[in-house]
Order: sequence, then C-alpha cells, then structure tokens
Amino acid sequence: MTDFGSRSFDAVLFDLDGTLIDTAPDMVAVLQAMQYDHAMAPVDYDLGRSNVSNGAIGLLKVGFPDRTIEFNSPLHLEYLERYEAQLCRDSAIFDGLDALLDQLEAAERVWGIVTNKPERMTHPLLAALELGSRSAATVCGDTLPTRKPDPAPMHHACSLAGVQAARTIYVGDALRDIEAGRAAGMGTIAAGYGYVTADDDPAAWDADLIAADVAELTQMVLKAVNLES
Repeated sequence: MTDFGSRSFDAVLFDLDGTLIDTAPDMVAVLQAMQYDHAMAPVDYDLGRSNVSNGAIGLLKVGFPDRTIEFNSPLHLEYLERYEAQLCRDSAIFDGLDALLDQLEAAERVWGIVTNKPERMTHPLLAALELGSRSAATVCGDTLPTRKPDPAPMHHACSLAGVQAARTIYVGDALRDIEAGRAAGMGTIAAGYGYVTADDDPAAWDADLIAADVAELTQMVLKAVNLES
C-alpha cells in the first residue's frame, strides 16, 4: 500500500466489467440462456453477477459446475459467440460515472481502460456506449501477450496515454486489478460496488482506498487529481 494521500495524480485508468461498465445484465443473460438450452436450471442472477469479473470461464464454472471448462473448450466458444451477438443490449456505464468522466475531461485529466476482456468485445461495447473515442488508452486482455495481474498492460496504457504510472490511479473490482496497479507503481482504488463474490473481501486486496459506491469513488478520484470542489 502506498502513501496515497501525499501523492499527486493526473490520470485515471479503469477496469471495465464491474468498475466502469455494468455488463452483468448481458453476460449473465447469456449464461442463463445457455443453461436453458442445455436443459439446466438457470443460475441465480445475483450469483452470476458476482462472478462476472471472472469472465466467461468464471461464469461457466458457476453455471456448469459438473463440466470441465477450459479456454476454447466447446462451452467457452459457445458462450463467446452468443455474447458477442448481444454484448450491449442492457449493459450501461455505472450510474454517476458518466459525470465523473465529464469532469475529468473538462479539466484535461486523462482517463483510460485496462481490461482482461478481449478486444473483439471491448471495442464494440465501448463504441455502442460512445466511450471508445473518449478513452485515451484502451488495453484489452489480448492486446499484449500478458494480462492482469501482470503490470505490462498498465505500463502499455500509460505509454499510449502519455502519462506516468506513478501519477496514475487504477480502479478495479478484483484482486488482480489491485495487484496489477500496485506492481505498476500506481495508486489503487478497489471498486467495492463491483462484481465481488461472497467469499472475497476488497479489504484484503491491499488497495490504497476502497470505494463503497460510485459517489464515494467520485469523491476519491476528484480529490486525488486536485479537482475536489
């Protein structure tokens, strides 16, 4: 954990699913539809939602606990195909974060995205929500050979955005997000409002700060980048 309060920041990077965008409505709907078609009872929405940050593999392990779920296995490929066809039916930016982005842009503070979501799904989603052209840097799970918790995507995003990692805040809703941010030398904020499973605890991630909701996150970020009113 760093001495967050004594540092100066001028850039903010966000995780995508569960931090900047509420993608659970679409991602869980795909899982439930697959379960129905495979003659299984659909998973409880709240249980599915809490696992969205673990991606398609994590969701499938919850929805198909008796099946072996591996990268590019038949169920994984089926999920990706279905999700790609409806990735922004009900997904939306978390209420209130649009105002935060407006404030950052108005004050010429850089913001961007580092996600483990694949490029072929990230970019269309951001385009549908009219965020893609606003992000100073968008680094996806397959942009580089490595992904979070490796810090390489964090450094790559800073390079693209023309900012220093030491003057950047990373906000995420999973342990790997905080690990990646810390390893890159960034200030870190855990999005406690995100997709956190019942057996996980953001307080154990060693983030600099924990935001219980978007309002608290907004206050923390604005204060850190010297925009607090």
